[in-house]
Formats: sequence, structure tokens, C-alpha cells
Amino acid sequence: MTNTPTPLSVVEAYHRAWTGGDVDRALTYLAESVVCSAPDPEITTKDDWGRYLARFVPMLTGTPELTRMEDGDRVALWYFPQTAVTATTLAGELFRVDGEQITEIHLAFDRLSYMPPVPA
Repeated sequence: MTNTPTPLSVVEAYHRAWTGGDVDRALTYLAESVVCSAPDPEITTKDDWGRYLARFVPMLTGTPELTRMEDGDRVALWYFPQTAVTATTLAGELFRVDGEQITEIHLAFDRLSYMPPVPA
């Protein structure tokens, strides 16, 4: 019996890699033609996504997970990417997985919550 990865196990491995600081490993779970949708319209390709993660990951202080859902080849994760600026901003990602590769990522979060506080 072979252990064929499920869409959920692929997404979990990807998520563990980047939240653990290993962006290069995380990118191995993405198809070369991955479609990326994020609040930053400049992020559309695998290379863009890698640059985005490489800038964001060093700011992380924690990533407690709220929940996950799986429906066929789609997986959704909700979690709290914590930084020095926020510990309570919710992020949600919807993934589509084909085989062992993530082919779509749709990320939603409040970008303003990650901005430094405005001095009074």
C-alpha cells in the first residue's frame, strides 16, 4: 500500500515549512504554474510568492492555527500570523491541490493590521 499524499497533507506540509522559516522547502509544494491571489496585486507567480514569503517570514513570532477544512482538491486554512505589531489578525488561505502540488493560493488578511502603529 502506497501513501499517496492528500490535498490536506500537501497543504499542511507547505504551511509547516514556511511558518517554520523554510521558504525554499515551502516552494517545493507549489506547481511552477501556481496561480497566486493576495492583497498585494504584484504577487501573481511562484517567484513573486517566494519573495513575499522571504520578506514576511522573518517578522513572524508565531502562527497559531484556528481551523482547516478540506473539500476534494480544495483546502482552507485560517490562522493568526503573529508579528511584533499584531497577534490577533486572522489570515485565511484557500488552496487547490493537484496531485502533490498546490496549483492555486488565495490569501486574505487585513494588511493594515501589520503596519506599525501611527505615533500619537
